[in-house]
Amino acid sequence: MEKIWLQSYPPGVPAEISISHFSSLVDLFEESCRKYADKVAYVSMGREMTYRELDSLSRDFAGWLQAKGLKKGDRVALMMPNLLQYPVALFGTLRAGCAVVNCNPLYTPRELEHQLKDSGATAIVIVENFAHVLQQVIKQTAIKQVIVTPMGEMLGGLKGMLVNFVVRHVKKLVPAWSLPQSISFTTALADGRRQGMASVSLNHDDLAFLQYTGGTTGVSKGAMLTHRNITSNVMQAYNWIKPVVKEGEEFIVTALPLYHIFALTANCLTFLMIGASNLLIANPRDIPGFIKEWRKYPITVVTGVNTLFNALLNNAEFAGLDFSTLKITLGGGMAVQAPVAERWLAVTGVPLLQAYGLTETSPAATMNPLHMKAFNGSIGLPISSTEVVIRDDAGKDVTLGQVGEICVRGPQVMSGYWKRPEETANVMFADGFLHTGDMGYIDPKGFVFLVDRKKDMILVSGFNVYPNEVEEVVAMHEGVAEAAAIGVADEVTGEAVKIFVVRKDPMLTAEVLIAHCRKHLTGYKVPKQVEFRADLPRTNVGKILRRALKEGA
Repeated sequence: MEKIWLQSYPPGVPAEISISHFSSLVDLFEESCRKYADKVAYVSMGREMTYRELDSLSRDFAGWLQAKGLKKGDRVALMMPNLLQYPVALFGTLRAGCAVVNCNPLYTPRELEHQLKDSGATAIVIVENFAHVLQQVIKQTAIKQVIVTPMGEMLGGLKGMLVNFVVRHVKKLVPAWSLPQSISFTTALADGRRQGMASVSLNHDDLAFLQYTGGTTGVSKGAMLTHRNITSNVMQAYNWIKPVVKEGEEFIVTALPLYHIFALTANCLTFLMIGASNLLIANPRDIPGFIKEWRKYPITVVTGVNTLFNALLNNAEFAGLDFSTLKITLGGGMAVQAPVAERWLAVTGVPLLQAYGLTETSPAATMNPLHMKAFNGSIGLPISSTEVVIRDDAGKDVTLGQVGEICVRGPQVMSGYWKRPEETANVMFADGFLHTGDMGYIDPKGFVFLVDRKKDMILVSGFNVYPNEVEEVVAMHEGVAEAAAIGVADEVTGEAVKIFVVRKDPMLTAEVLIAHCRKHLTGYKVPKQVEFRADLPRTNVGKILRRALKEGA
């Protein structure tokens, strides 16, 4: 297809990008650390960390991994919220030549065990709040090296001790755990400092991240994101924001978890490249606490999902913030709702603009121009070096304006799913285009509009929920004969999970089923609604028709 979107590109944004001057993400990271050494890189609970300090501490962590025998290509799991420990461990892992496996701290034992076994991770850094989950599954995994870190460990002195005391004894957020082989994060850093780091030669094809996303078989699968994929996406995003940002002067607030691909690439990596300061919010659900932190700093950029923006707008204190420094508000992960965008503009004076992508596209594929003054309902234009085509069920390109499946090609598209060649083949066309599973169209100016999802995936607050996984867990209950899961509209989270159940036990209740699901699924995957049926609609070969359930819901 002709790249009609180039006509709508903002001034200064190139049609193509190059990453030839970076051999890897590590190159990009080290250049930023040299360039912005004395600038503040991260702020967490009042503690500031400069780029120089980040450079030094990540070197120490890399040294520790290497001293423990981890080599290029080995996988290291990171399981923590937005704490200073995260960027140190992240960049240390990459500098050691290893691949990062991001784990959601809210995983249940079942979910964590699958991800650790599937990835083959041999080391993990986990916040102590969730160490009890690891304790339950570690013997079934290849994990040999364990770092357990209290939330306040990197805050230092009295502040660190106070945070740990409150978390452990006041809020009682740390269940009892026992991992005799574990060490603290500061111990690992001290050991690594003594050992020193050996530089590792990396190239564009080396694996940087195994980023897990839902699977069609009920288990999540790891998208293999190489140094080429992520570095390309960072450069694409950098060129997009470059006309409106000032290098070394931006202050971004990060409420989305860094283990989520959107915050990882946008907040953690792209804004690192321009020497921005990054305010880390450990608990984005604590809206009053979030607003209190925002008030302390001259925030210029905020990214988030629709639910976060809505929650902020619904808090009376938010409108009292100083928005005079705010330049960019970027929504991703789920569709931004027009009423939320309109309210955001009215309160902050800054438009809420949408971006779109998938874990499989590192994630950015399209983005709205940042000079736009109002929400336009689109998911934006294909970014530099990116092609978008709309295809029908037969894989043929449709005419302009016609609805079909959005398909994406570019250097940010993953190399495939980890150890799943068949699943990879299912989502990739022979010409390199990726099936997104999303339905949409392109208008004459090149803007892409999202209409619906082709696949059955449910999107809860920007997180993917795959029906198969929910159904599998529901079916584990001895009182269930059959189950089907769909997404239904939800005012707060965009969509919520609803399950339809055929009972084996006529006494089975919705409350019992939901309690069962809570044991095995992360909170956002747990069904909000349960409907019991005598039977479920099926195809002529007996497959349950989720679409029919959805239409009737």
